[in-house]
Amino acid sequence: MADCEPIAHQFMDLRVPEYAYMFGFLQADGHLSQQSRQRGRLTVEISAGDIDLLRRFQKLTPYNSTITERTRATNFAESAHSALWSLHSLEARTKLNELGLPYGRKSKTIAPPRVEFSRRDYVRGVIDADGSVGFTKPGLPFISLTTASTAIGAYLCFYAREITGTERNIKRNERDSIYTICYWKEQAQELAAHLYYPGCLSLQRKLTAADSLAKWVRPAGMKVMTHRRWTTREDRVLLEHNNAMSAAEALGRTVQSCSLRLWRLRTGQVPMPSDQ
Repeated sequence: MADCEPIAHQFMDLRVPEYAYMFGFLQADGHLSQQSRQRGRLTVEISAGDIDLLRRFQKLTPYNSTITERTRATNFAESAHSALWSLHSLEARTKLNELGLPYGRKSKTIAPPRVEFSRRDYVRGVIDADGSVGFTKPGLPFISLTTASTAIGAYLCFYAREITGTERNIKRNERDSIYTICYWKEQAQELAAHLYYPGCLSLQRKLTAADSLAKWVRPAGMKVMTHRRWTTREDRVLLEHNNAMSAAEALGRTVQSCSLRLWRLRTGQVPMPSDQ
């Protein structure tokens, strides 16, 4: 049971950074179950090495909860040591459910909260649960998220564009219908520095990894890829041509770029020019 006083805020007030982070983590890595007579529980199981995060969740929660450890065989290891946080309170479960943590299977249905929330803390919670931060084998910094939720994937693309100026468009992979969204090099450094700020609630190993990204320096001779933003005028020209090949010649862009932009305009992924 929790033996420490929670912070002096209403439980799951998502304007509070710690709760916004916690909710993002729970949406991605928690499980809410229910039984007859309003019984049920919230559970989060993570590596025992990350147990300190569950202790922080316990302190943030003004209801009785337990943390246990167990060792068992999984698909990834013959002997996996994990920590499990369990919360049974109906009041707590109801609050979480109302905010957008569904009962049962949820990977495709979760979405950002519809109430006011601390955005970067929420995004960090989702990435801590279902993302990665670090370096590729060749030594390039990256930050990524793997999710089955269209709403979560789209929100990360929207939010990261505000921070880095980098556009990403989500597409499910053919093998398991999962979205994988990645940011590399300077964009990864900028996004990681924004999300993992000093003193934030996070998995310690990912906070350490995020801090390490700042040390990377682009090697001399490594080409910098620049992204030419589409202007309102170019969108108008593209729509007037309604043909990627002729528009590419008129705009001095590639056919592939024009074809992709035209598709995005037609499908509503980007807004039509204001005078259309």
